[in-house]
Amino acid sequence: MVTHDDFKKIEIRVGEILSAERLEGSEKLLKLSVDLGEERPRQVIAGIAPFFLDPFVLVGKRCAFAANLEPRQILGEISEAMILAAASKQSLSLLEVGSAIPSGMLIR
Repeated sequence: MVTHDDFKKIEIRVGEILSAERLEGSEKLLKLSVDLGEERPRQVIAGIAPFFLDPFVLVGKRCAFAANLEPRQILGEISEAMILAAASKQSLSLLEVGSAIPSGMLIR
C-alpha cells in the first residue's frame, strides 16, 4: 500500500502536447514534447503508440502528467515526466484536462 504522504509527493500537472512522433526502434513508444508551464518543454517517452496510428492527433491535447519523477533513459532518449492514462489491452484513454486550466497547473 502507498501511504497518503507518499502519494502527495507526486506532482500531477497539466501539460499540453506540443509534438508527438514515433520513437525509432520501437512499435510501442512515442516521443512527446510537452509544455508543463516551465521555461522549456519537456520530453516524455510514452508507451501509447499502439493506440494512436497517427501520433499527430495528440498535438494540442491537454493531459495529466506525473511531473516530478526522476528522468529515465528509454532507448537512448530521456523521459522527463509520465503521461497518465486508463488502459486495457484493447483501449486507452488519456486523462485530459479542460482548456481553461493552464499548463503547469497542479492537479490535486
